[in-house]
Amino acid sequence: MITLTKRNAIRQRVHARIRQKLAGTAERPRLNVYRSLTHIYAQVIDDQKGETLVSASTLALKIKTGGNVAAAKEVGKAVAELAVKQGVKKVVFDRGGYLYHGRIKALADAAREAGLEF
Repeated sequence: MITLTKRNAIRQRVHARIRQKLAGTAERPRLNVYRSLTHIYAQVIDDQKGETLVSASTLALKIKTGGNVAAAKEVGKAVAELAVKQGVKKVVFDRGGYLYHGRIKALADAAREAGLEF
């Protein structure tokens, strides 16, 4: 059985490999996702400047149960709306080493529906 710390170490290695291949620019920033057991977080990052343009999470939205697909959809919609207000329409999706499934997929789909292109 793989323990949580071992699983997280594997995820971090996968994420490092992904990050070698993609980076956010001013024209096309990176939409990064982090998921914990109880919450989900999303940020739109310009890696050239090293700054976060927009962020949203279940904590910031004050969603009580943040560890489910419905909460992930809310966060995806919120981060996309904030990004479009900032003038960002196209992003690069960074799944953070997680499988593109469940909450990660729900967040991505909701962000697409709310106006982001990736």
